[in-house]
Parts: sequence; C-alpha cells; structure tokens
Amino acid sequence: MKKLKNEKELVKKAITEGVKYGENRGVVEFEATDSQHEKIEYIYRLLIHDEVIQALPEDQVSQKSMQHKLALWASRLD
Repeated sequence: MKKLKNEKELVKKAITEGVKYGENRGVVEFEATDSQHEKIEYIYRLLIHDEVIQALPEDQVSQKSMQHKLALWASRLD
C-alpha cells in the first residue's frame, strides 16, 4: 500500500463527505463525541455495503488500511 502524497487531507475530506453521505441516506447520525476512528470504520463499512468501494480482505482490515481506502475514494470525488 503506497501512501498518497496528501493522504491526511484526503482522509479529512473523506470523513466530511462520508458523514454527509451517511446522514443524507438517513442511516446514521454522527455525534460530536464520536471519535475519528469510529467515523472512519462506519463510513468504510457503509461504502462497502452500498458497493461504492471494494472491500479489503478481512485479514487486512485495519485502521490504517481503512483510512487509505477512504483517502482513495475521496481523491476520486471531484
């Protein structure tokens, strides 16, 4: 897994867009107390469920790999 040049910014964008996506679908309402890790995991699983992104093999799923996958998704949004 090659790190993206601006991965931190893309992860932030992915969280912002993922929260909007989930709330617009009406499946989740994020709270201010939800951690970044919780949001990343929920958004990752939601996008897989909706077949927006392809799932990683279960033995490769980690916080870092989910962040990377969401950063890739965010890079293709515009």
